[in-house]
Amino acid sequence: QVQLVESGGGLVQAGGSLRLSCAASGLTFSSYTMGWFRQAPGKDRRFVAAISWSDGSTYYTDSVKGRFTISRDNAKNTVSLQMNSLKPEDTAVYYCNAKKSTVPAGLGGYWGQGTQVTVSS
Repeated sequence: QVQLVESGGGLVQAGGSLRLSCAASGLTFSSYTMGWFRQAPGKDRRFVAAISWSDGSTYYTDSVKGRFTISRDNAKNTVSLQMNSLKPEDTAVYYCNAKKSTVPAGLGGYWGQGTQVTVSS
């Protein structure tokens, strides 16, 4: 059974930093594109960042470029999201995603349960 477990969420003031981690099991991790999506109250689930399994290329939504960094450790079956200079509009539940698709922002594949990130002003 595939499992994705997020950790690292919490409450932080604007301008602060958090590091999210996702531990994957039940899949050949190195063959999956890994990503992070987020869903704010009353909003749709939206793409944040992804990292390819094939060449390690990274992709980001425009609003987080220069502030967030996605990385993966295939030996540990983990993907992380370093979030710096956080803004109140970053407040959301963050979900880990794993898929074989080459479309970074696609909503297919497997999902974790999510971790709450709250940024206060």
